[in-house]
Parts: sequence; structure tokens; C-alpha cells
Amino acid sequence: MKKILITNDDGIHADGLIRLARAAKEFGEVYVVAPDRECSAMSHRITLREPIDVYPADFPVEGVKAWKTTGTPADCVRFGILNIVREKPNLVLSGINYGYNCGSDIQYSATVGAALEAACVGVHAIALSEDFSDKHEVTDAYLSQMIAELAEKPLGRNQIWNVNFPNCTLQDFKGIARDRVVADNAFFNDEYLEEELEGGGRRLRVNGMYHENAAEGTDFRAVVDGYISVGVVNNLR
Repeated sequence: MKKILITNDDGIHADGLIRLARAAKEFGEVYVVAPDRECSAMSHRITLREPIDVYPADFPVEGVKAWKTTGTPADCVRFGILNIVREKPNLVLSGINYGYNCGSDIQYSATVGAALEAACVGVHAIALSEDFSDKHEVTDAYLSQMIAELAEKPLGRNQIWNVNFPNCTLQDFKGIARDRVVADNAFFNDEYLEEELEGGGRRLRVNGMYHENAAEGTDFRAVVDGYISVGVVNNLR
């Protein structure tokens, strides 16, 4: 039986993690190792100079072995392989992230970072994401199909599959856009708003301006147009 390690960056109680574990059960023995809090935008960060606490976790999917940890998503993959599964799993799944991971935002994504950690040690990995919404129709209808299609589809060294599900109804869903390249831009053009502080300091707050301008053939354009985006991400991208 295949051994499947699952993590995320939204935390052990995230709905996307639970839905992913439930779908993964049909493909093998599932181990969940996830942070005990949200770890978004941590990219590929790992913990070096602090201990990592790990506890068994109550998990609402029967038959799934689960642990929560103070580590990062990339940590979860590192010690999940070495100390939990205790052998290389056949597959690492990261997600389902609450928020798209496409375009230039990929460089910040801890969902993608965790999958790339698996790729670093030669484990086949898939990162999966959806929009910031409660609309899961397309994700839930196609999740198992995408896992089945990509679980053994060849990848090069230090490569992962990156899947983004669109925020639309099944009626408006256009299909699966494969071989998408990573867009050079993101959904938000950021600026920092400044507030003066005593002593000459400044407090900065990021302010993102949303847009949907993306080139044809990219992951960003695919989800905006109502497609599932599937593409390869390189560890050096």
C-alpha cells in the first residue's frame, strides 16, 4: 500500500487539509503532519535553532494518522519523512491551500515550499490550492481525479506539480488547463502605507490592489478564466 504524507500551511484544523486527507485515503495509507497554527507566506523556511514540538492530533477523518507541530510546513515534510513515516513516502500532498498559489506569489507560498521540500529528497509531490472563498464545487468534484492523474506522472528532480482550482460553479467551469507556466505577476499589486511613530520611526502596512491581468498560457490566467490550472514548478523557479 502506498504511503502518503500530507501537510499544509493553514494549520491542522483547516477545512482544506481535512478534505484533502479524505480524498487521499482512496490512494493509500495517509499520514497528516501539519502546523498547529497558520503558517502562510513562510515559503521554504525550516527550523534550525529551536526545538520542534510534535503531538498526536485528533483528526476527523477515520483511519488517518495525524500529528500537529510547532514547526513550519517544510519542517513537517522533513521530520514527517524521517520521524513519522520513517521511510520515504510514495507521495507528498500539500494543501488544499486557502488562497491561490500561482504567479509570482509562489515564491512566498509555504504550501509550495513544503512540496518542494519533498522534491528535494526525491519524493513525488503535489501542491494544491483554491481561492479565498467557500465555493468548493470544482475542487471537490475534481480533487480525486487530479490526484490520480498526477500521483505518478513523471517529474524531473526538484520539480513538483502545482494545481489551482478555480472559484466558480461547476456550471461555469471550463475544464482542465494543463502545462500552464507560472505567470510573472500576481493578483495583488502591493504598496506599503506608512504611519509615523514617535522617535522618527514608521509603521508600514501592506496594501494590496487586486487585479486579474495575466498573460495567456499562465496559471494565473487559467483560474481567472474558470479552469483548473496544472503545471510544473521547479525548486529554482
